[in-house]
Parts: sequence; C-alpha cells; structure tokens
Amino acid sequence: MKILLTGADGQLGQALSASLPAEVELIATARKQLDLSDPQSCRSAVHAHRPDWVLNAGAYTAVDKAESEPEQAMAVNAGAPRAFAEALSVTGGRLLQISTDFVFNGCQGHPYEPVHSPDPLGVYGATKTAGEQAVDEILGCSDEGRATILRTGWVYGPVGQNFLFTMLRLHRLKAEVGESLNVVADQVGCPTSTSGLAAACWAVIKLQVMGMQHWSDAGVASWYDFAVAIGELAAARGLLSKAAQVLPITTADFPTQAKRPAYALLASSRTREQLQLRPQHWRSSLEEVINRVEA
Repeated sequence: MKILLTGADGQLGQALSASLPAEVELIATARKQLDLSDPQSCRSAVHAHRPDWVLNAGAYTAVDKAESEPEQAMAVNAGAPRAFAEALSVTGGRLLQISTDFVFNGCQGHPYEPVHSPDPLGVYGATKTAGEQAVDEILGCSDEGRATILRTGWVYGPVGQNFLFTMLRLHRLKAEVGESLNVVADQVGCPTSTSGLAAACWAVIKLQVMGMQHWSDAGVASWYDFAVAIGELAAARGLLSKAAQVLPITTADFPTQAKRPAYALLASSRTREQLQLRPQHWRSSLEEVINRVEA
C-alpha cells in the first residue's frame, strides 16, 4: 500500500513515520519536498506517485499568526486539501485529512460529536473548516465516500514545538527564581499524544474507516491541569529538579490575538470502536511521552 504523507517533519509526521506498518510504502514529504500552499504542486504529487492514500498531516497551525496571514493559512489549510481531493478523484485514491477542534466555537458544555456543525471563532478554524468542506464536496466524507476527516486537538509529543516543551521550559525557569507559573484554567479539552493519534491514523487506513471522525485521548483537562501534571511527572522522571508552582488564571488574564474555544472536548467513543482501539487516559499518555523526552 502506497501512502503519500505531508508534514513528515512535524510532530505527528514523525510519530507516523516511527510507527510505520510493515505493509506501507511511505512517500514522506515535508515543506522542502511539497509546498502545501501551491495547489498545482499538490495535484502533481498525487498524479506522479498515484498513492492509495494521501495522509495530509501538514497544516498551517500558527493560530495567532493566522489572524494576520489569512491568505497563507487558507492556501495551506483549505487549498491543499482541495487540490489533493481533486487529484485523487481522478487517480482513484483516498484521503485522510487531519483537522481540528478549532472548527467549533466551544460554547456548548458537552463533547462535540462528528455530526455537530462547525462554527469557528477565528481564521485558523475557518480555514480548516473550508478544507473539510472541500474534501467532502469532492470525495465525499461518508461511509460510501473516499475521504476521512479526523479531527483532534491539544496534540503534543516527545519532539517538535508543543505545550509540553513550553511548560518544561517555563517550569525550569520559574522554579529557579522561585516564581509561580500562571496557566489558563477556563479552557477545557483533552491532551492527545502523537503516538496515539498516529495509531488512529494507521487504523483508519488499515480498516478503511471513512467519514467524519473524532480522536483524542480519554478524560478531560484544562491547560492548568495539563501544566500541573507536566511539572509533577517531569520532576518525578528527573527532567526537572523541581516543578514550579502553577496558578490558575482566566482567558481574560491572558489575551491572545485569536480566540480559543473554551470547551474543546471531542466525542471519540464511536471512532475508537470503529478503529478497534482502546482509550488511554491523557495522564497515562503524558507519562509515557515524558519518559521518552531526552533529559
């Protein structure tokens, strides 16, 4: 089975390569090999390689920067999926499009199901929504279609730039000078490890699970909860000599250029059943990831 992977140098891309199934022939592309902002390059890659699947793990993910670069974000997050879908509609392949909890406004108080309608708050979420719509329009995102959209959120892993490494750095700096670390406590979701997300992606392809899907680790947390757990587990592992004290603050106390959904929990039970994968609590996943971080 031939898979064309985008975003191969990103944190998810690296996890996908590290867990590559034996039967997969992987064509791994990063930004240098494939410019996702160029739709013709995306179409040409599909026609040249004629993959069984395109696994589009590449994206414009700078949430705040997207507010001032909407054209670039739209080109990558909507233009590339459309171009892949157009080419695959000719070659006959399938598409696994990675999407985000940012397609929702975060105003409801219970987990978002795949059937819930998107209502993004900012440019990043709007561009990812446009990408979803293009894929569904061209290939069909249903049991009978040839596309899978896998929404996820709060993704982190043992490599790359993510919340885990930001918190490890801040815990270290704040603890050294005896200061507290302030982290937002009124945004709720579920931290999701790249290893678990990669396993879900490979299961989608192996089992040919189509349609709209949601994936996250199990449980619920605020960014404050996540930061506290990172400090505790990293100190126990010896990555930190001491964790800083973490204090909860509100979103209003830490304004950002882009609005974040206050409630970003994704209902993943149905997807887990279809993929035949058991849920793992986010703190257990975090401990496994921290054990893989180089000291």
